[in-house]
Amino acid sequence: MSHFFRAPGWLAAWMVGLGLCLALPWGALAQQRAGSSVSISLSLEPDGLDPTMGAAASIGEVVHYNVLEGLTRIDENGQVKPLLAQSWSQDASGLVHVFKLRRGVRFHDGAVLDAQAVRFSFERAKAPGSTNKARKALFDNIARIETPDAHTVVLALERPDVHLLFRLGEGPAVILHPASAAQASSHPVGTGPYRFVQWSRGTSITLVRADTYRDPTQASIERVVFHFIPDPKAQEAAFRSGAMDLFFNLATQDVGHFQGDSRYQVLVGSSTGKGMVAINHRRTPLNDVRVRRAISHAIDREAFIRKVLQGRARAIGSHFAPTDPGYVHLAGVYPYSPERARGLLKEAGVALPLRLTLTLPPTPYAREGGPLIAADLAKVGIEARTEMVEWSQWLGGVFKGQFDLTLITHVESLDYLIYTDPDYYFGYDSPAFRHLAGRHALAGNPRERSRLFAQMQRHLADDAVNAWIFAPQVATVARKGLRGVWMNYPIVVHDIAAMRWE
Repeated sequence: MSHFFRAPGWLAAWMVGLGLCLALPWGALAQQRAGSSVSISLSLEPDGLDPTMGAAASIGEVVHYNVLEGLTRIDENGQVKPLLAQSWSQDASGLVHVFKLRRGVRFHDGAVLDAQAVRFSFERAKAPGSTNKARKALFDNIARIETPDAHTVVLALERPDVHLLFRLGEGPAVILHPASAAQASSHPVGTGPYRFVQWSRGTSITLVRADTYRDPTQASIERVVFHFIPDPKAQEAAFRSGAMDLFFNLATQDVGHFQGDSRYQVLVGSSTGKGMVAINHRRTPLNDVRVRRAISHAIDREAFIRKVLQGRARAIGSHFAPTDPGYVHLAGVYPYSPERARGLLKEAGVALPLRLTLTLPPTPYAREGGPLIAADLAKVGIEARTEMVEWSQWLGGVFKGQFDLTLITHVESLDYLIYTDPDYYFGYDSPAFRHLAGRHALAGNPRERSRLFAQMQRHLADDAVNAWIFAPQVATVARKGLRGVWMNYPIVVHDIAAMRWE
């Protein structure tokens, strides 16, 4: 069955708008923007703007560091630095952490940030029914929160966590305004250098520099507009017309044509992304490990990386990225072998053809890579009907467990604890893995943690929980003269305050 991508209404509107941009001289267009604004093209539109409750990584791309801030920040090199907390300490047990808050911090409505706001945000994340994606890894481990004064927060943990400071610098741990947290998904009010102005659904989100920011000299860009353009041809047209200053797409397609253009620079860096065919364990026969192993053997990872990602990725075999400390390369556990795949399906007693649906979100790597995956599976007797969905449909369907297979990239760092949650969208339920993860969390020395970390990686690979394919490089295309753009992405954010025009 063949499929095509029908351009929705927003794309037609975009092409009209780009036609207007083409009429402007390059110099005039650059002069109009330089020093005042930045236009950024993103592939996916977020479903909301509250990173403490929403699952989509695209939320953080817009608001994290810009509108909303956490106690710590993670820089481009993965190092943890102070942010709303100017300093911290811990006791000898590693269980009690004391954070001293930065003074003079205000929310965008003028309210003062204090310890109670931090406590409110963390208790909200811990509350029953919370959808915070860091709940299991971070907030469920907080046994007690104390606020002895307006500028001190004490976190008492259930167990030591060597990644605590890193987790506090991720999007799910940002501090929300207690008076307006309920509206954060549509109108976030934070302490960052930019404030939310407008969301034109399906098209763009606009932020402007906040006059309440504690260091008004830090942010030179006055205005930033995030444009949502999932179609690669429309993305290229936007750049050719000069309408965009920065193009970001985590699992990048061909950027060679930009490398030959004197107006742009291409920054190729690393990420913590894990691209995979996610498998629904709640459905038969996908709950049979032999079937999942067959799917892993059936996929030609290297061909996918070469044809879809132009070689800008590394093959992986578990839910860990090469940038993770303690990473074990396990792509060789399931070498490309249609013969082995067919043998495993026969051993599992699967009647062929096995008919499944492969659901594809609107990311370019999924739309272009889906047919390749379907073709690989067809060679072993699995007929995977490709189903194109919009991002909101993916979140409302696949992410709720309504799927067979889906091609997706998980971008969060150190997110292996999703495999301890049987209610997570792919429904993996392994007491053995939960036990391993618990031992790892309680390990008292680095050598033991490293050994258990390797065991966790191998356990997921042996169970063929999902069919992991690639860890992508990030190729960010930026207009020359725009400085401060990240090249490496240990977390997926766009730090606008660090950018400037030359």
